Amino acid sequence: MPELPEVESVRRGVDEWTAGTTITGAEVADPRILGTTSQRRIDPSAVSGFVSAVTGAHILRTERRGKFMWLSLREQAGLSAGPELGILLHLGMSGQLRIHSPGEEVHRHTRAVLNLDSGRELRFVDQRIFGHIGVQPLVHGYGRLVPASAVHIAADPLESAFDPEMVVGELARKRTAIKSALLDQTLISGIGNIYADEALYRAGVHPLAVPVRTRKSRLVAVLESATKVMSDALAVGGTSFDALYVNVNGESGYFDRALLVYGRGGQECVRCGTEIAKTTVGGRGTHYCPNCQRFPRYR
Repeated sequence: MPELPEVESVRRGVDEWTAGTTITGAEVADPRILGTTSQRRIDPSAVSGFVSAVTGAHILRTERRGKFMWLSLREQAGLSAGPELGILLHLGMSGQLRIHSPGEEVHRHTRAVLNLDSGRELRFVDQRIFGHIGVQPLVHGYGRLVPASAVHIAADPLESAFDPEMVVGELARKRTAIKSALLDQTLISGIGNIYADEALYRAGVHPLAVPVRTRKSRLVAVLESATKVMSDALAVGGTSFDALYVNVNGESGYFDRALLVYGRGGQECVRCGTEIAKTTVGGRGTHYCPNCQRFPRYR
């Protein structure tokens, strides 16, 4: 699944093309894209309801929290009121948002299209239909307006609402493996499997270390490493392992070339030469260096 850097790369591209435009119409080619992975049986009225809700709405900007992205809307252009609704755009495992001109070839996995008064189309392409799109009210959550379904999602390290001291304090009370804690989107959002492994390696912390029994200075180092590695990834468009993750122009990210442990099981550690190990933590494949990330000995 795309993580914070990948979603932010897409957000920037979508915002560049859509901010300040008005939605003149919408098409839903596959109603399943209006559901979620756990609810794909869609009421027939959902399509007309979605089209009616978005047509004529003015896009203020494209926003993101963690892996969640949305278009903030006003019901009409020219009004001075703030955003009222949002179009949630969750990419899931294989979702893509692509900008096209009308008349350009439509990809066979295109599930929904927003027509813009700029003469462009924002197309939601999703091969496996793990993503979804839908209109939701914006509500207050962790210091800002977010779509209702994301109200439980914590702030991420790249937004102003993020409070690192508070997060470290909450992390320090966790009794689960630190790798699992980093993936808890109610604690800190945006970090997925790739960047959790990379952050722990850079901080020299074993993925099975227990936060409540780990020095706070080391927890701070993990959080700082996560912020740094995601910022570095964002600078080169994120991480692409296949053609499923691309930005709005169809371009891939290049951070896979800079990964130090993730996906390198069996290869030599770039620091010490020890073979990178792979294990499972919380059901997720996890890569680490047994020498640089020593298993902690608790007394």
